[in-house]
Amino acid sequence: MKWDWGAVRDFMPHFWDGLLVTLQALALGSLISFALGLVWALLMRTPSRWVRWPVGAVTEFVRGTPLLVQLFFLFYVLPEWGLTFSALTTGVFAIGLHYSTYTMQVYRAGIEAVPAGQWEAATALNLPRRRTWTAVILPQAIRRVVPALGNYVISMLKDTPLLMAITVLEMLGQARLFSQQHFQFTEPLTVIGVAFILVSYLASLLLRALERRLVR
Repeated sequence: MKWDWGAVRDFMPHFWDGLLVTLQALALGSLISFALGLVWALLMRTPSRWVRWPVGAVTEFVRGTPLLVQLFFLFYVLPEWGLTFSALTTGVFAIGLHYSTYTMQVYRAGIEAVPAGQWEAATALNLPRRRTWTAVILPQAIRRVVPALGNYVISMLKDTPLLMAITVLEMLGQARLFSQQHFQFTEPLTVIGVAFILVSYLASLLLRALERRLVR
């Protein structure tokens, strides 16, 4: 099979459009998963079981169902209830919600890894509970969990092609559309594969740099 550089050239404008959408979904989905995961983790530490049980049930349900099912539910079912969002917004929220149930466990592990002496020192200094969390516990916990959170960023990147199922033209969606229109599959799919490898590698480098900075 002969490699067609002309097909690559024709595909590149579509590729850049898809890459932009992929990076948007990854960045926004990561922010949602990190923020919401921390909220879940903190709620699971509240003394009230009336808070812990519903949060535990919701997160277990989300974690136990496929992301693709959640995408379909949010995209096709919510409009029937009067909640309509764009395909990209729906996809970003679905990715963020799904992975927040995993980052929650990461945060919980990080919080539990903070030495008991830190809690005791904050109590001895008579720090308010909010100050204890924001100035003592969370900075140490988050510093410990950055590598694990980074792994989920890579996982979210690999799951962005699922957004194609709800009409979002990210990288794979653009490659599929181009291939169907021009009957050329090898070149666009190869470009997409290489792009995922490069983006994953660059993301891992950035996360390692962040980890080294936080460890100082």
